[in-house]
Amino acid sequence: MPGSRVQLGEIDPSRTPGLRGPGEQERAAAEAIHAQNVVALQDLQYRLWAEGQRSVLVVLQGMDTAGKDGTIRHVFGPLNPQGVRVVGFKQPTPEELAHDYLWRIHQHTPEKGRIVIFNRSHYEDVLVVRVHALVPEPVWRERYEQINQFESLLASNATTILKFFLHISKAEQKQRLQERLDDPAKRWKFSAGDLDERKRWGDYHEAYDDAISRCSTDHAPWFIIPADRKWYRNWAISSIVRGALERMNPEPPTPDFDPTTVTID
Repeated sequence: MPGSRVQLGEIDPSRTPGLRGPGEQERAAAEAIHAQNVVALQDLQYRLWAEGQRSVLVVLQGMDTAGKDGTIRHVFGPLNPQGVRVVGFKQPTPEELAHDYLWRIHQHTPEKGRIVIFNRSHYEDVLVVRVHALVPEPVWRERYEQINQFESLLASNATTILKFFLHISKAEQKQRLQERLDDPAKRWKFSAGDLDERKRWGDYHEAYDDAISRCSTDHAPWFIIPADRKWYRNWAISSIVRGALERMNPEPPTPDFDPTTVTID
């Protein structure tokens, strides 16, 4: 809830809130609902694109292997690419570092009619920057309010913002990293740097606790998604995005002519 203090250590990444449990019956039901959600999202995205008046920004954050790529593939992959764009934020370039930290973010925010998914985001500047002490503490501490103001600006200009933290356990991350090593098709995704970051697990969780607690607002809420179970992650995120778009209820514009008067020879 916006305004409440978050402590990730108290949230079980294997839980399945909203479902009766994690059993096979619940999984099958969740996967069926997810499939229905995707069909609904295809229609809602078409209407949003046709309306051309509002936009949606989806922010995905999480530890390495949390499932950001999988979420993009399973929730947003089936949508029309004309109206969806994915932006991944890695280490800033020299040009980006020559500007304020939000400069590289703002130019990728969604234009009207589009859904844009951020794979990592402006929150890296209060996460990795904090954990690795890349700037002094007084600098990154000011960024929470700057981020809130930035997101308020987007929201006041007809952008719906949905932020998801994909919450996995350290044991689950170990298993997923090992799977990358064991699978020749996935080894390209493994980096020795992943192991260095894994050693900072506690530091990152403290940074996420603060970022989520201080930057979850009514106009840009954070959703903590228990993500040890991929099927649950897909169901939860597709359900939340569908609900947000249904509340927006985008409608294509009314033609400025009477279609009954048109004859096509």
